[in-house]
Amino acid sequence: MFNEFYPLLCAIVANIVAQLLKPIFHYIKTGNWDFKMALESGGFPSSHTALVVGLAFAIGYSEGFTSTFFYIAFCLMLIVVYDAANVRYYAGQNIRMTKQLINDFEVLTKHKLTDPVYQERVKTVLGHKWVEVIGGLVLGFIVATALYFFR
Repeated sequence: MFNEFYPLLCAIVANIVAQLLKPIFHYIKTGNWDFKMALESGGFPSSHTALVVGLAFAIGYSEGFTSTFFYIAFCLMLIVVYDAANVRYYAGQNIRMTKQLINDFEVLTKHKLTDPVYQERVKTVLGHKWVEVIGGLVLGFIVATALYFFR
C-alpha cells in the first residue's frame, strides 16, 4: 500500500520538511528564531521546489525515468522551479519597490495617502533566490531517494 502512495508521500514529506527547516536556517542566518517562517512562502529551502522535485524523482524511481509520467512530472518541476526563482521572486521585488515609492511620495509631498489600498499589508517575500531553489531541489531529491529505500 505504501508503494501506491510513494510519489504523493514524497511530495508531502519534502514540502513539510522544507517548511520545518525554514525557521532553523533563518536562525542560522540571523541569530533570531522566527517560527512563523514554517508557515511562510519564501526562504531557504524552497518548499515548492522540494515538493515537485520529490514528486518527480519518486515517479522516476517507481515508474521509470523514461516513463510518460516522469516526463510530465519533470515538465511540471521545471515550471515550478522557474516560477519560484523568477516570476514570484520579481513579483516580490515589485511589491517592495511599490511600497517604497508610496512611502517616498508621502514624505516628499507631506501628504498621507488615505485610500485603504495604500494601507494594506502586502507580503513582499513571495519567491526565492536561486540558492533557496537549489536547496529545495536537493531536499526533494534526498526525500524521494531516502523513502525509495524504505518502501
